[in-house]
Amino acid sequence: MSGHDIRSAVRPDPDQPMVDIANYIVDYVIDSPEAYDTARYMLLDSLATSMLAMKFPDCVKHLGPIVPGAVLPGGVRVPGTSHELDPVQAAFAIGTQIRWLDFNDTWLAAEWGHPSDNLGAILSVADYLSRKAEREGGKPLSVRDVLGWAIKAHEIQGCYALKNSFNRVGLDHVILVRLASTAVATAMLGGSREQIINAISHSWIDNGVLRTYRHAPNTGPRKSWAAGDACRRAVTHAFNAVDKNVVGYPSALSAKTWGFYDIAFKGKQFEFERPFGSYVMENVLFKISFPAEFHAQTAVECAMQLHGEVGSRIDEIERIEIETQEAGVRIIDKTGPLANYADRDHCIQYMVAVPLIFGRLVADDYNDDVAADPRIDALRAKMTVKENPQFTKDYFDPEKRYIGNSLQVFFKDGTSTAKVSIDYPIGHRKRRDEGIPVLLKKFEAAITAQLPARNVSRILAASADAARFEAMPVNQLLDLFAI
Repeated sequence: MSGHDIRSAVRPDPDQPMVDIANYIVDYVIDSPEAYDTARYMLLDSLATSMLAMKFPDCVKHLGPIVPGAVLPGGVRVPGTSHELDPVQAAFAIGTQIRWLDFNDTWLAAEWGHPSDNLGAILSVADYLSRKAEREGGKPLSVRDVLGWAIKAHEIQGCYALKNSFNRVGLDHVILVRLASTAVATAMLGGSREQIINAISHSWIDNGVLRTYRHAPNTGPRKSWAAGDACRRAVTHAFNAVDKNVVGYPSALSAKTWGFYDIAFKGKQFEFERPFGSYVMENVLFKISFPAEFHAQTAVECAMQLHGEVGSRIDEIERIEIETQEAGVRIIDKTGPLANYADRDHCIQYMVAVPLIFGRLVADDYNDDVAADPRIDALRAKMTVKENPQFTKDYFDPEKRYIGNSLQVFFKDGTSTAKVSIDYPIGHRKRRDEGIPVLLKKFEAAITAQLPARNVSRILAASADAARFEAMPVNQLLDLFAI
């Protein structure tokens, strides 16, 4: 808590967590080749996810100007569209695309989240600055510049998530997207250390988004554009800090009664496991097999393994036992009717039932037509979900960060399958060699389905060579994604 007298008008020094972020943004030099390599794959994976989202009208309707017909020639390009938008609305659109299918990268700890959500703000500001530079005879930002900013955004969001659980106080994890994107976007616009602190203070004063829309009985599609909303807010704070030099609020976190800690964090201060570096990008998790909430990824892999044995005997199943981590129990263990796509892709029973029956789990499997198959809910009713304490322990171990699940199917005749257990999914750092080829296939398939063939060939040629790709002006890359 702040020692600042609530009656005093003397402004205190800025809260240390805000200073630490600004110092990291301004001073830290990224020297990890692994972080840059992983960031490059993260960018490709995020662009793939954004293209896959274009199949869904409910996503596409969010991607244009907030006022129909409002155009900004020479503005930020929104991948997979013809839109040219101001950087604030573009940040919303790109962030929404990347996040829509719950198929972008993820980070699991005390708080959960998807650090590539920050690309909504980063790509928008980078494209804005690059187009502005070219108009004024300057040098555009490169893809490598974007990767560097992404590493720092990942690090801020992920390091905050290691020890600080916002979900336990009812707040949504996109609060950390807003925080990280605000800091990075302000620096990208040329903000000083003080301006970065000022912008961050505004991010905290926004308080946070309630998790209501992520949980039954209120689950809804806002979860798919919430990160875009955080990016939009972040870019607004960044422009206000740099272009308008708005005043900051030094004890936004610690002010007695009025600060974030007292209002929203049950009076607790933030805790940190490690200093900022490049740890998060190096260890980030990719969703490259299934568009499933990440705590269920290994459960889906288990179900896929059992499909050959179980798929022809669905009617003979008596019960199904699922063991997961404590977080999996808390987030995705659901009973009763599931109302919509967002409800289904956060239900572990649904995400296990579909691959057991069909031998697959793709984005379309969350739609109403597939969900109408009575076998899915019949299987859900036969499932029990419980915590495996070892899975929870390994989940929090900084050297492991496993996301374990096990699955066993029991039949009415007294027989059963073996208990199948998987500690970490294909998108885990420990399975990078296996996972990256799958990620690249995901990328190629996604852009091929959405973009003109000429653009696809140019994108694949550029991305195949790391040095060439990283040297590419970011506005040229986004031009290739325009239609």
